[in-house]
Amino acid sequence: MKRPRGFASDNNASVHPDVMEAIVKANSDHAIGYGDDVVTERTKQLFKEVFGKDVETFFVYNGTGANVISIQALARSFNAVVCARTAHINMDECGAPEKLSGCKLLPIHTDNGKVTVNQIKSYMHGFGFEHHAQPKIISITQATELGTVYTINEIKAIADYVHSLGLYLHMDGARLSNAAVALECSLADITFNAGVDVLSFGGTKNGLMYGEAVVFANSELAENVKYIRKQSTQLHSKMRFTSAQFEALLSNDLWKKNATHANKMAQLLAGEVWQIDGVEITQPVDSNGVFAIVPKEIIPKLQEEFFFYVWDEERSEVRWMTSFDTTEEDIKEFVAVLNDLLE
Repeated sequence: MKRPRGFASDNNASVHPDVMEAIVKANSDHAIGYGDDVVTERTKQLFKEVFGKDVETFFVYNGTGANVISIQALARSFNAVVCARTAHINMDECGAPEKLSGCKLLPIHTDNGKVTVNQIKSYMHGFGFEHHAQPKIISITQATELGTVYTINEIKAIADYVHSLGLYLHMDGARLSNAAVALECSLADITFNAGVDVLSFGGTKNGLMYGEAVVFANSELAENVKYIRKQSTQLHSKMRFTSAQFEALLSNDLWKKNATHANKMAQLLAGEVWQIDGVEITQPVDSNGVFAIVPKEIIPKLQEEFFFYVWDEERSEVRWMTSFDTTEEDIKEFVAVLNDLLE
């Protein structure tokens, strides 16, 4: 029988009690809708304290919406977005970025989810040629879909190159908190201080009930975003309930505490399965994901007890994600079942 807790996704985790309390606290009296409330204004100021005084923040429902708005704000329909082949915008958003922005995605094959300046350079041609989509945005994911993390210097190198061509750098930060913890740096250090122009900042995977934030380096880049957000059906009328969650996440280092625990549990899981014959970890465990090759025949049996996803059917590669509410007992039970099946 499938257990109520698994390793499929940090999206499957519960809502952190502090976040739930913030929602309940915001649920009193009336408040002006669409973001003209005191909680939203207070949270926007908090974003400036955390990310930099010039940033402009827009709260949205989900990560796909955040990515779509980011692209629409900085590109036109004849532009192209360069990204890793494994990027969420390329693999897991049902073509929404291309449909809603009109932009063409140019995916780069990578072994670890990270793109390099040299790889990006191979796409930097055809400028001014009307038969080619014009490159305008480079999109990177931090932490990547393979659980790996860009260093600050790697981000700066990409940003410097992109800006030298007059292009923009977008960061999909669905798991940004996990990356910052892994690098032992601030959220600002790996985003706007490193040259990012627009950030999709994730909360759902780190303890929120719902909600993401689109954060721009400055107001000039965000000039028309309030209209784009509305057209993209991402404007929440009762926005105080979204912003209240982010206020809780960014207060008292809750984002760091949650991500630290999730990363620690991934390290613990990796350390346990590393010792098991028949299991091969395929990626560095930088954040809160463990990728491993296991015998194909045991996967369905293991999934009967613990929910998780197969990443690559051909390689028999699976993905195990940990979250802020993963426990050592969860890992102990999982490893015991895995061992039993392999025996």
